[in-house]
Amino acid sequence: MRHNDRAASAPWIRTRLRTAPGAATALTVLVLVTAFLAAAFPRAVDAYEAKGLRHDILTEDAGRNTLEVARPQPGLELPQAQRDAEARSPELARIGSGLLKALPAPLRADTSSIAYGVRTSKPAVATEPWLPRPEAVPPQLSYVAQSGLKEHATLASGAWPTTPQEVTSDSRAVQGAVTEETAAELNVKVGATIALLTAAQEPITVTITGIVAPRDPRGSYWSADPLLRTPSLVLDTTSPFPVHYWTGTVLLAEDSGPALLSTAAEPVLFWRIPPDPAGLTGPDGARLTSVIASLESGPGLLKVREIAGDTAVFATGLGHIVEANARMRDAISPVIAVAALGIGSVAAVVLLMTGALLAGRRKAELALMRSRGGSLRGIGGRLLAETTVTVLPASALGLLLATLAVGEGRFWPGALAAAGVGLLVCVALPLRTTLQHIRPTLHGAREDMVSARPSRRRTVAELTLLVLAVGAVTALRRRGTSAEGGTDLLVSGAPVLVALIAALVLVRLYPLPLRLATRPVARLRGAIGFLSLARAGRSSAGGALPLLALLLALATAAFGGSVIAGIGDARDDAALASVGADARISGASERATLPDELVRTVRDLDGVRGAAPVRVEYSVNMPEAVAGDGGASGGDAGTGTHTGSGNGNADDAKVAALVGVDPASYAELARATGLPAFPAARLKATGSSAPLPEGTKTGPDRVLPAIASPAVAARLGKEPRAIATLSGDFEVQVVGTVSRVASVSPTDFLVVNSAALEQKAPTTLLLTGAPDPGKLRAAVEASGKEYAVQLRSEERARYVNTPMQAGAERIYLAAVAAGAGYALLAVLLSLLQSAPERKTLLARLRTMGLTTGQGRKLLAFEATPQALLAAGGGLFTGWATIALLSPGIDLVPLALAGVAGSDTSPVLLRTDLWSLALPAAGVVALAAAVAGVQAWWASRRGSITELRAGDSR
Repeated sequence: MRHNDRAASAPWIRTRLRTAPGAATALTVLVLVTAFLAAAFPRAVDAYEAKGLRHDILTEDAGRNTLEVARPQPGLELPQAQRDAEARSPELARIGSGLLKALPAPLRADTSSIAYGVRTSKPAVATEPWLPRPEAVPPQLSYVAQSGLKEHATLASGAWPTTPQEVTSDSRAVQGAVTEETAAELNVKVGATIALLTAAQEPITVTITGIVAPRDPRGSYWSADPLLRTPSLVLDTTSPFPVHYWTGTVLLAEDSGPALLSTAAEPVLFWRIPPDPAGLTGPDGARLTSVIASLESGPGLLKVREIAGDTAVFATGLGHIVEANARMRDAISPVIAVAALGIGSVAAVVLLMTGALLAGRRKAELALMRSRGGSLRGIGGRLLAETTVTVLPASALGLLLATLAVGEGRFWPGALAAAGVGLLVCVALPLRTTLQHIRPTLHGAREDMVSARPSRRRTVAELTLLVLAVGAVTALRRRGTSAEGGTDLLVSGAPVLVALIAALVLVRLYPLPLRLATRPVARLRGAIGFLSLARAGRSSAGGALPLLALLLALATAAFGGSVIAGIGDARDDAALASVGADARISGASERATLPDELVRTVRDLDGVRGAAPVRVEYSVNMPEAVAGDGGASGGDAGTGTHTGSGNGNADDAKVAALVGVDPASYAELARATGLPAFPAARLKATGSSAPLPEGTKTGPDRVLPAIASPAVAARLGKEPRAIATLSGDFEVQVVGTVSRVASVSPTDFLVVNSAALEQKAPTTLLLTGAPDPGKLRAAVEASGKEYAVQLRSEERARYVNTPMQAGAERIYLAAVAAGAGYALLAVLLSLLQSAPERKTLLARLRTMGLTTGQGRKLLAFEATPQALLAAGGGLFTGWATIALLSPGIDLVPLALAGVAGSDTSPVLLRTDLWSLALPAAGVVALAAAVAGVQAWWASRRGSITELRAGDSR
C-alpha cells in the first residue's frame, strides 16, 4: 500500500508543476533570491568583521602589535661559558622555536619577520668627538645583536658585520653597522669606531664595517623598535634646562651578544614575534583577547617561562588593538541588526503574501477536493510535497550562490538562514491553505472591508503589539542601540514593530474615508468613480498583510537610506571642520604669515571661486569671567546670530583662538561652505575700531567689536574687556555669537576685523571652489617657503577606508535596495491576487458597454487608494521611525571611528527625503503601471474567454 501511495504521489506533483509552471517558477525565483540574501547577510558580516580585525592589526604600528618575550641577562652566579652560550644564536633560536610552537590558537606568527638576540635596555653615552652634539649634549646609543640582518637589509656601503672569532664576555672588539638614516644624522662613516664601556669601565671597540638600507622599513623587523632604522632627537628629562640629544642604535653582528653581557647597559635577551592575522576571523577577536591576557599574566605566561626562563616577561599591545576593534564591532552590530531584522521581516511577509496568493488561486480546487471527501492530512501532504520539490532546491542554490559571492565567513549561520527561508515557505503555504478548508465550504459571500468589524482577538493582538513597540522605542531612546551583553533584538526590532502598528492602524482607518467618499460619488453621473471606490473597499489587495509588507519595506529602506546619508553628512562635516573650506593654505608654524603675492597668485587660479585671508592666533588668554549671568551667549545682547546651543561654560573658556577676518570675504565663505550665517555688518570697523594706518600701534583703550563662541561670550559678558595678543593690545566687546567658524577647530574663539589689528598679515588662506590640486601646490611651492596645503576632498577620503565601516555601509546599501525591491514586489503580489476578479469585472462591464478607456480608468482608480495608502503610510512610518529612534543611535562608529583627529561628537540619525520619497513614489508608479498593463491585456481578450457558463466569479 505504501508503495502504491508513493507511486501515486509522483504523478500528482509532476502534473501540478506542469499545470502551473509559471507559479512554480516565480515561487522558486523568489525563494532563491530570499535564501541568497538570508545566507549572504551573516557571511557578509563575518567577512567585514574579519577584514576589519586583520586591517587593524596590520595597519597598527609594529611596536604595538608585535609579541615580545624578554628576560634579563643570565645570572652572574652562572659559569661564564654558560652565560655566553645562552646569549648566542643557537640557544636563542632554540628558545624562539619553542615559543612559536607554544603560541595558542588563534594566535599565529609571521615567521618571515621573527627576530631574536641581545640588546641593551639602557642607552650608553657615546663620547666620540665626531658625533653630533646639537646642544652640547653627547648622543646616547643602544646596541643590539639581532638575527636576520642580511635577510631584512641590503648593504649600501662597506661590509656586513661578522665575528672573525668567537665572541665572549671578555671580548673587547666587535663589528657593527648602522642604517642610512642613522649614518646621515650621526655622521657615521664606514671604518668609524665607537667605544662602549663595560661595567669595569673597560672600552669595547665597536667598528662600523657597513651601512645598510632596510628592505621593508615599515615592517616589523625595523619598526618594532624604530630606533633600529631612524635616530631621534629627544629631550633630556634629567637636565634642568630644555636641551636635546641624539639617540640611535648600532646593529652588531648576530653572534656578538655575549660581548654585551659585560656592559652596564642592562642587556636583555629578547624574541620578537610579529603576528600573522591572515587566518583570523571576526569571532576570533574574543579568543585573542583571552589568549593575550593569559600570556601576559596567566597560564600562558607560565608556559612561556618554562621555555624562555623563569624571569621571562611577555609584552604586546595587540590586546588593546583587539579590544578597540571589539568596541567598534559592538557599536556597529546593533545598528546593523536594525537593518537585518527589518529586511528579514519584509522578506517573511512577502513570502507569506506569496503563499496567500497561491492559496487564493487554488481555493476553489481545494474546496472541491475537500467537499468530495479529501482529508486535511492528505491535502496538506500533497501541498507540502509539491512545495518542497521547488523550494528546497531553490534554498540550496541560494546558499551556494551566497557562499560563492561572499567567499569568506562561517558556513553554518548562512546555512541556517537559508534553511529557515525554505522551512518558512514549506510550512506556511500548506498550513495557510489547509486551514482555510477545515470545514467544507460552499461559495462564500464577498468580503467588504467597509462593513467589516475587527474581532476582539484582533483588538487584543494589536494592543499587545502596541505595548511591545512602545517599550522597544522607549528603551532605544533611553540607552541607544548598544545593550549590555550584546544586541537587544527587541530594541533593534523597534522599527519593525512601529511599522507593524502603523499597518494595523491604517487598515482600521482605511474604511472611514471610503465610506465618506462613496456616498457623494454615488450621486455623480458616471459609474467609474463609484465602482472604483466600491472595488477598492472590498478588494483583498487592501488587507493588512500587503500593507504591512509595504510599510516594513518602506520604513526599512528609509532607515537604511538615512543611515547612509547620515554617514556621508557626518564625514562631510568632519572634513569641513578640519580644513575650514574647500582648500586651506597655512604656514608651517603658527606665527608664519602668508605673503601678499602668494594670496594674489592663488586667488587667480582656475577653479577658485573665493578666497578669505584669515589671521589666526591660538591660545590667547581670556580675562576673568564676569560675575553673574551677564554673558552674551544667550542671545540677549541683541545679536540674533546665535546658532549654537547657547549654553557655553564661561569657566572652560580660559584660552581662545583670536581670528582676524575680512568680514565681507569671510561671510561669503561661510555661505559657500554651509556654515552658520556670519554677521559681517557687526564687525564694521568704524569709530574707535577703524582700520589702523600701516605702522600704527593699537592702544589698550581701543574697543573692537567681536563675534564669539558661546563660552567666550559668557566669559567676557556685554562690556568691553581688555586682552593682550601678538596682534596688538586692545579691548573687545561681544556683539554676537556663532557656534562655529571655518578657520579654527577649537570650540572657543573670538572673531574680529583684521583691518583693525596692529598686525594684519594673514596666517591662513581659505579657498572655495574646485582648484586643481597639482596647480595649487605648485603655486604654493613657487613662493619659496614651506606652506601646508589641505584639501577638503582629500580629508574627506580619509573617512572611507576601514573594512568594517565599508562593509557596514555596503550592508545598508543592500538593505535600501532590498527594501525597495520587496516593496515593489509586495505591490505586484497584492495586485496579482485580485487580478482574476478584475479581468472578470472588465469582461462583464464590456458586455454592458464599457469602453477600453473607461476600463483603464476603472482599474487605475481602483488601485489608487491602496497605493496612496501604502505610499503615505510608508512616508509617515519611515519619518516617525527615524524621528523616534534618532536620539538613541550614534553613527560615529560607522562614520568617523578609527580616523585620527576626527571629530567624535555624536552623529545623530536624520531623515533623508530621497530615501523616503523614491520608494514611495515607486509604489504608486508600479501600481498605476500594473493597472494599465492589466487593462490593456484584458482588452485584447474577448469577453467569451473570461466569462464561461457556470463560472461563479
